[in-house]
Amino acid sequence: MDTTAFLRWLNDTMASKIASANKRIIRFQSRADYRRFIRKWSEMKQSLPPLNDVQQMPIIQAISCPLPMEAALPRFAERIWIEEDCRIDLHAVSQKPVASVSDKGIPWGVQQIKAPQAWSMTTGYRVKVGVIDTGIDFSHPDLRQSIARGINLLNRSMMPHDDNGHGTHIAGTIAAANQPHGMIGVAPRASIYPVKAFDHNGSAYVSDIILGIDWCVRNKMDIINMSFGMKTRSKSLLNAVLSAHHAGIVVVASSGNDSKRRTIDYPARYAQTISVSATTRFRRIAPFSNRGPFVDIYAPGDRIVSAWMGGRYHQMSGTSMATSHVSGAIALLLAYRPGLSPAEIKAVLRRSMQPLRGRIVPRNAGELDVMRMLQAVDRKR
Repeated sequence: MDTTAFLRWLNDTMASKIASANKRIIRFQSRADYRRFIRKWSEMKQSLPPLNDVQQMPIIQAISCPLPMEAALPRFAERIWIEEDCRIDLHAVSQKPVASVSDKGIPWGVQQIKAPQAWSMTTGYRVKVGVIDTGIDFSHPDLRQSIARGINLLNRSMMPHDDNGHGTHIAGTIAAANQPHGMIGVAPRASIYPVKAFDHNGSAYVSDIILGIDWCVRNKMDIINMSFGMKTRSKSLLNAVLSAHHAGIVVVASSGNDSKRRTIDYPARYAQTISVSATTRFRRIAPFSNRGPFVDIYAPGDRIVSAWMGGRYHQMSGTSMATSHVSGAIALLLAYRPGLSPAEIKAVLRRSMQPLRGRIVPRNAGELDVMRMLQAVDRKR
């Protein structure tokens, strides 16, 4: 590839005032082409101002930038792929403030999956959980013992402070540790690494998620919690998930809140993730939850109370909430039996599920049960 010619074409196209220009992801077929591009881009971006809007994604040999879909690429088409850099949304359907957490600081979902019975054997000690979300409330008294520094991908000069609430709620379910004064999560001694990829409206681009996965891989997370999704398939996002999977990271993703029976959102639909749908207190599939053959496991996701901004608590519903229960449970499992691969963990989860209730239950569907999970991994040895 003539890298200089490609850069000049990219600069001219980005500089043109075309109304249909949206963010696109450009992936290089050759790693060598990508490396040459990055070197030349570093040299030329000061003299070609539009190139300052280019965002690198080394984990998938790609860049993201504003680009019209109709832009012609006759000279470079065989060396690159282009796809839309789609918006991606969080998986919560409702929320309301509550005064406190009941049941001695243990939310009903944490009780239902039998996490407290496991704490004499494992608390998730030092397991690293990357939470790609809206950030976290660093001052929340229930989370202070559980938070590592993380990163703010929207403004790298700032800490990943939560300006939405969703990320704090997810972190609370995974690893809050302030009993009896506040709440306790599934894995109270796990370490939460907040990766802020979503803005205050709970919206992000696929490229932001890919950068978050890249950070998690480079910083050696054990688990990535992804409580969000989209309807369209992204090859770029799949490649990033594959990189995390090959690095031995367990990727846990929410299935979506559209009440669909035969499909789920991406990235949960990728085989390299553990896909999670939501249940109610009665071990029935929550009405809002997607379900069906692509779901690996179900977990509590209806009216879940957890931490919120400003040291408060909110009740939220969604497959987002179910996913955080599963991430916490896997942290317990990895602290109990370090070194398990993502495939082994998925097999243990599926082998140890509690049967669901209800008249119409998908085949091979079941709810997370931490004690059965630990017993299953013991039997495997």
